[in-house]
Amino acid sequence: MQKLLSRTALATLAITIGSEAFAVEWNVSLWGQRRAFTEHVERLAELLDERTGGEFTLNISYGGLSSNRENLDGISIGAFEMAQFCAGYHADKNRAITVLELPFLGVNTLEEEVAVATAVYNHPAVAEEMAQWNAMLLMTSPMPQYNLVGTGEPPATLADFDGMRVRATGGLGRAFEAVGGVPTSVTATEAFQAMQGGVVDTVAFAQHAHLSFGTINEADWWTANLNPGTVNCPVVVNIDAYEDLSDEHRAALDGAIEESLDHYLANYAELIERWDGVLEENGVERVEIDQAELDAFREAATPLHAAWIEEMAGQGLPAQELYDLVLSTLAEAQGN
Repeated sequence: MQKLLSRTALATLAITIGSEAFAVEWNVSLWGQRRAFTEHVERLAELLDERTGGEFTLNISYGGLSSNRENLDGISIGAFEMAQFCAGYHADKNRAITVLELPFLGVNTLEEEVAVATAVYNHPAVAEEMAQWNAMLLMTSPMPQYNLVGTGEPPATLADFDGMRVRATGGLGRAFEAVGGVPTSVTATEAFQAMQGGVVDTVAFAQHAHLSFGTINEADWWTANLNPGTVNCPVVVNIDAYEDLSDEHRAALDGAIEESLDHYLANYAELIERWDGVLEENGVERVEIDQAELDAFREAATPLHAAWIEEMAGQGLPAQELYDLVLSTLAEAQGN
């Protein structure tokens, strides 16, 4: 009897140890709070938990693991296994994907944004640059065209942007600079305070960020149709952690990406539908810029495309190839 009990205890211990060894928990570094911008990561966590019977889980942290400007650094040293970052926060570290932040690319929908970002992420030069940081691009965080909120008199002409201090990063910042604006690259979490304290006159965000970070509460107006471009913010994983996954867990992760993005798109569509109500609730005027002024803005900003190609090609990147990939993928997505 004693031998039988001992064997049973050993078997139970072996099963327990095996089960614990098989369980995987990844730490995920985000920032701010749960919002439309993070819904694909939240959905990914749900799907992995469901499809692996709780054997593969994501521990999502909103700012507890790293600052948003240091998430790529954290991935590179293995401080956490998954993170989200925005290209404009450290353009020198992720030069190739900044092609997606060029102004006036002509992207009209979130679905088109997913298509062009995915195509660029799959380019070998992009993967190679990310690998320098031990990072693999997992999925994009598609955002609609950015628009401004501000106080006082809203802009009506291109001249009104001259001297305007704009919270805008990356290609958007350079676009406003091309028409006399003064871009300031404070992070999303700092934007409300910068606006409230008069550090910036206006803030360029997608709708969810104006709502989540409170800039809509400080605003008198919102430009409904400026649409100069957007910011690219991928979700990345640590390469070593990804390669250490079992075949089953890796398949579960890869297989959940499309559904996670579909959930993101559906959730964001609901936000867009109620956006006019958000403006009304906050007493924010919806401003429409005349088409002639929009055309002048586009004309002033589009030389940045050629400048980006020249600069990145000078650094050894296949810049023209990446740029052409964006345009061809966009044309295909738009059915042209």
